[in-house]
Amino acid sequence: MAKAKTAYVCNQCGAEHTKWQGQCEACGVWNTLSEFMVESPKPGAVKRSGYSGGTAQARIVPLADVAADAEERTIVGIGELDRVLGGGLVAGSVVLVGGDPGIGKSTLLLQVLGALGTRLKSLYVSGEESLAQIAARAQRLGLPLDPLRCLAETCIERIVEIAQKDTPRVLVIDSIQTIWTETLTAAPGSVSQVRESAARLVRFAKEAGTSVFLVGHVTKDGGIAGPRVLEHMVDAVLYFEGESGSRFRVLRAFKNRFGAVNELGVFAMSDRGLREVPNPSAIFLSAHTGPTPGSAVMVTREGTRPLLVEVQALVDQSSLGNPRRVALGLEQNRLAMLLAVLHRHGGAAVYDQDVFVNIVGGIRVQETAADLPVLLAVLSSFRDRPLPEKLVAFGEVGLSGEIRPVPNGEERLKEAATHGFLKAIVPKANSPKKLKMGEMEIVGVERLSDALAALA
Repeated sequence: MAKAKTAYVCNQCGAEHTKWQGQCEACGVWNTLSEFMVESPKPGAVKRSGYSGGTAQARIVPLADVAADAEERTIVGIGELDRVLGGGLVAGSVVLVGGDPGIGKSTLLLQVLGALGTRLKSLYVSGEESLAQIAARAQRLGLPLDPLRCLAETCIERIVEIAQKDTPRVLVIDSIQTIWTETLTAAPGSVSQVRESAARLVRFAKEAGTSVFLVGHVTKDGGIAGPRVLEHMVDAVLYFEGESGSRFRVLRAFKNRFGAVNELGVFAMSDRGLREVPNPSAIFLSAHTGPTPGSAVMVTREGTRPLLVEVQALVDQSSLGNPRRVALGLEQNRLAMLLAVLHRHGGAAVYDQDVFVNIVGGIRVQETAADLPVLLAVLSSFRDRPLPEKLVAFGEVGLSGEIRPVPNGEERLKEAATHGFLKAIVPKANSPKKLKMGEMEIVGVERLSDALAALA
């Protein structure tokens, strides 16, 4: 066998380098290069191209001939998961599920196979737990054991060989970091093993039409362990989010070739596994006994779903020369920018105050619709004066103090009206012709000063 060659792969962008260096030349990130063994396959081993059963010749096909058969979906039966997947499970898709240890990845996928039951033939491949542990979990969750079939194996060649003969329609790999290939001498979990094993499974899924779920470990930084190229190889990347000690779990789609990105599914962990939360707005709103300074309610949009979320702010006199700006669930640089706009165009000087902003429920808001409610919450805490009861707000705030519209304004207003809110402060371009929606009064504003005047 020829002498093994070594390459170095960046965990962030997947770029390959011939020698180790502190900084990746492709993406500029430091200390991300990992050793990757480049070897010739052993005699008789599966080729590096992956699934060995495909013998069909490649040919050019007009898209009109395949458009009618595109995206054949199967409803799993777990509504929140079907929403995150984009409407169901697509045949031949590869879905990577990541999250902190113990957050519910294996539990959810076992529930998926239980929900599919006998509708789709499935196979659960475990590389970490024994079959007895999986059976005990299934009994604890109250799942039917007859349709659940498991395999304890970590060698990718044997897994693909068994899957070719068994022809399951859904295949779960728990986890991809434990799978190894005979063609490489690197340890399981290394960059080369993870990338090669994932490539084999992706090739098998596409040629056999099997839907594959991959469970991925996460690093200390919260990213999927292994090469970053792993996320580019799969069709969908789903992350479990949740605060330690909280029973609520949020499943977010960070990538989805068959649905909306940033779609959100909300679950509650119980003694019978993960249970769907059909009205997630309720868990993101705190049940205050009365009006509270520093609290504002906004309507954010995650994927295709509008959500009511509470924004809390605390403004306090700073004893430091450089006052602190702390944002949880919100980008910190944007908070600093909004505070400058509030000073210049709102007349509230908080440059000598510590400002803390928190999005209730552990959710992370990434859209600009949070600008206006954040400023209203900060101003409310700064003046120690609660906002009017049953008030909701959303809108982007520009550097010159203008309030800009955000997408899907009417859907946001309908969600707020459904939950009994009586007043909405929104960008004027988002306000409908009728300034009433049910019992809710809608106030359209063009500038930050108009929004502050509407609070009177």
